[in-house]
Amino acid sequence: MLPFPLVISFLLGALISGVASQAAEYQQCGGQGWTGPTTCVSGWTCSPVSPPYYYQCLPGSSAPTTTTTTSTSKPITTTPGSSASPAATGSIPKLSTVGDGFRVDTLGGLVFDVAKSTGSITNLNFNGVQYQDSAKLSAINSGLGTSSVSAETIGSYVKITAKSNGLPVTHYYVAKGGEPTIYMATYITGEVDPGELRWLARMKKSVLPTGWHDPSSEIAGCTAFEGSDTFKCSNGQTRCKFYSSDRFIDDIVHGVTGSNVGVWMIMPGNAYETSSGGPFMRDINTQGSDQQELYFYMNSGHIRTEPWRLGLMGPYAMTFTPNTNAPSGNLDTSFFSGLSIQGYVPNNQRGKVSGSATGVPSQFETVLHWYNTQAQYWTKASGGTYTSPLMKPGSYTMKMYRGEFLVAQSSVTVSAGSTVSKDIAATAEPTRQSIFRIGEFDGQPFELKNGDKILRMHPTDPRMGSWGGTYTVGSSTPRDFPMALGSDAGGVATVNFNLAASDVRQLTLRIGTTLSFQNGRPTVKVNGQWTGADPGAPTLIDSRGLTRGGYRGYGDVYTWNIPASALRTGANSLTIGAVGSKNLGSWLAGNYIVDAVELYVS
Repeated sequence: MLPFPLVISFLLGALISGVASQAAEYQQCGGQGWTGPTTCVSGWTCSPVSPPYYYQCLPGSSAPTTTTTTSTSKPITTTPGSSASPAATGSIPKLSTVGDGFRVDTLGGLVFDVAKSTGSITNLNFNGVQYQDSAKLSAINSGLGTSSVSAETIGSYVKITAKSNGLPVTHYYVAKGGEPTIYMATYITGEVDPGELRWLARMKKSVLPTGWHDPSSEIAGCTAFEGSDTFKCSNGQTRCKFYSSDRFIDDIVHGVTGSNVGVWMIMPGNAYETSSGGPFMRDINTQGSDQQELYFYMNSGHIRTEPWRLGLMGPYAMTFTPNTNAPSGNLDTSFFSGLSIQGYVPNNQRGKVSGSATGVPSQFETVLHWYNTQAQYWTKASGGTYTSPLMKPGSYTMKMYRGEFLVAQSSVTVSAGSTVSKDIAATAEPTRQSIFRIGEFDGQPFELKNGDKILRMHPTDPRMGSWGGTYTVGSSTPRDFPMALGSDAGGVATVNFNLAASDVRQLTLRIGTTLSFQNGRPTVKVNGQWTGADPGAPTLIDSRGLTRGGYRGYGDVYTWNIPASALRTGANSLTIGAVGSKNLGSWLAGNYIVDAVELYVS
């Protein structure tokens, strides 16, 4: 027993400490191992949110009321990247009602609230810190509007369902005990006005200052100069939320970070199966302004190359980490099969495709792609073989790409519970006597001039190299040839080359493009005299590409037969330009992105 004076001293010290330090609203105020303040600021009460692990400062003087529906429970396992404590692992998330919303404590450090009237998230509290912005909430698109929202505990999970009254959208939130993760899925029965479908978390910039591919999408303090989404900063650098994007085939995890914290979108397994655009589609991931915005784009009109697919988008997840290390994208969502999620197809009702994929040189990626009107899938071959993801039953178009350049196409039918064997080989290119080739026909412009920068900045950015220019066969590199040419900006590209007398004969010029804007297509002139015929406008994609970091559209290959009379022994020159609509001017006039250029003997 402590001597009486020491007891008095101890109690006085505790009292003084408690007065001097109070937890702020929604901050932690107690729990096992907690050594911080245990009282709250005026008007807030330290309430048992997930006793004995976590107590939190909540409005008013009473703890939340619990409204749960419980069925048989299942064992829980902590996924990679979870910050759950061992004591919480295997627990059932706590569902309660607080004010006008449902509250879920995942028992993994994350507490979130969902508004009963709209289905928007109003509170994101991780390890005692509030991350949800108070001015703009987190939701599908910018909110579902008036919605029917219900919540229930099913076994070891909490499910919240938000069905919009005015949009063809039902959105699901799912919590799993011991994980700081919000699992989600979105079911649609029609296209959503204004033509896109996205999950958008709007969070406090003060605690999450760093976006994805930072600072490419950080627009705070910068001024819009092209539309309302492309900005120029005081140093001349350009910023745009589209500059945060990555190819769907690579975009498994992306996120935003702060001091010892990260918030991440995870798109595991078949999260993209009902989206549109294929493996090389890219869309917005983050934007930093007054808030820090974290996105998962499921469908949009951004460089749209195919119709929307309808049905269930996901499952996908938003998770928190107590550090800035991205979590694993290998997230198990198979438990959705027991949650009555509309449109969910469990693994045992799916099939696979496997086989050989040959004919693509080893320096290129070999990409396999399957699609129909209901679903899309992809994978990368390794060592000449591949296995597809688990696919919904049905008949699919099957394509193989050298990088992003189509080299084979077939079809395949997938049945539930089985793996179908399907070999595919690249179509052999004819043997050619090449005079020169600039770049690679791989569906990408990255080896060309400014190709290493275009994903993250505008063509007018001062960090860009000069556009146009001269390429001399034998001494230049692909970096001397521009990755894009425009009808009102960017100048022209001149190729200087020599011909032996034996090569002065009909030659064929081949120019591959990856994306066109405003009817942009190549013009060609040889030795200032012979002009190639206009190939005609390509299929229109009514969406900015080049200026917003986009490079992937339908892809076209143009050819011209150049007569011997247009050529000469010794020095020759080829001028490549662009033609297209000039209604908008500068880089918004007709333009195209170059894949590769080749001149060969016909």
